Amino acid sequence: MFWTFKEWFWLERFWLPPTIKWSDLEDHDGLVYVKPSHLYMTIPCAFLLLIIRRVFEKFVASPLAKSFGIKETVRKVTPNTVLENFFKHSTRQPMQTDIYGLAKKCNLTERQVERWFRSRRNQERPSRMKKFQEACWRFAFYLVITVAGIAFLYDKPWLYDLWEVWNGYPKQPLLLSQYWYYILEMSFYWSLLFRLGFDVKRKDFLAHIIHHLAAISLMSFSWCANYIRSGTLVMIVHDVADIWLESAKMFSYAGWTQTCNTLFFIFSVVFFISRLIIFPFWILYCTLILPMYYLEPFFSYIFLNLQLMILQVLHLYWGYYILKMLNRCIFMKNIQDVRSDDEDYEEEEEEEEEEEEGTKGKEMDCLKNGLGAERYLIPNGQHGC
Repeated sequence: MFWTFKEWFWLERFWLPPTIKWSDLEDHDGLVYVKPSHLYMTIPCAFLLLIIRRVFEKFVASPLAKSFGIKETVRKVTPNTVLENFFKHSTRQPMQTDIYGLAKKCNLTERQVERWFRSRRNQERPSRMKKFQEACWRFAFYLVITVAGIAFLYDKPWLYDLWEVWNGYPKQPLLLSQYWYYILEMSFYWSLLFRLGFDVKRKDFLAHIIHHLAAISLMSFSWCANYIRSGTLVMIVHDVADIWLESAKMFSYAGWTQTCNTLFFIFSVVFFISRLIIFPFWILYCTLILPMYYLEPFFSYIFLNLQLMILQVLHLYWGYYILKMLNRCIFMKNIQDVRSDDEDYEEEEEEEEEEEEGTKGKEMDCLKNGLGAERYLIPNGQHGC
């Protein structure tokens, strides 16, 4: 049954234009053509990238984070068996009636119970160091792959003349630069997919899964059907914007607000130009309209463009979030990642409360020792107002 399915799956009518056979794409006269078996290399390369990422985060990202003043913080929570059991077995977000009952049971104030649950939730959240390491790794990869993509494509005629994308299709030989460009890009997305359960989770977690699967599916399909030339154009258009986003995140986690805002504005401009102008009006035009001058519509042509349209829907989805962030920046003078969980803001609130309580504690100690809040002596009998 497996062999029957395999034969059906690789029928030429699914992958190639009419009259073209797989035998037409056999290697000959020193020319090499794409083969599905080439993609097996992406899995071991993905695990290799995970190892490289681990080394990079430890020896490059961590020291860089520390130079920005980001520390590996350990969040401590006062042990409380009753609250811990409720947190694990009931809910992480107790209702006001639950808080009231727990406060009575533990002999605490409602405010103390609220703070305990917020601290306990924050304890399970990734630290700023982890977020910085993740952003730094992505920035480094996107930078390297974008530079490599430009080096691979700058002298290719189809970069400047879209008609060349389909000239001679599908009998277009595979170049070594195209092979490594695809392998590295696909391996990276496999590695991201393998790490989704461990990386920072945000509100668009599901969209990320869809994006990674769509990217891998699109690259795999374009490889097997020999849409390599259009595929390399799609990849370079996507990678060029991600550099600015990851660098903006890095400076955001480091607290460099002005630099973060500047980089985010650059990212927004590049994103809207590359993914909402160039991609639909240049790439989709190239894959949807131009082939009709060379070929009759066939299955892989339809399936390729269907996947590209799904990708464009995701572009619009993320464009909506970017506009929300720009709106917040313009009118509130502050960029926050609207994809972040609500608990992202609880950590800052908790830190502010701790600072405030610490200040009050110091003031009380000073008053007990006959000193004012600014550590000046207070004459006897003048502690009150």
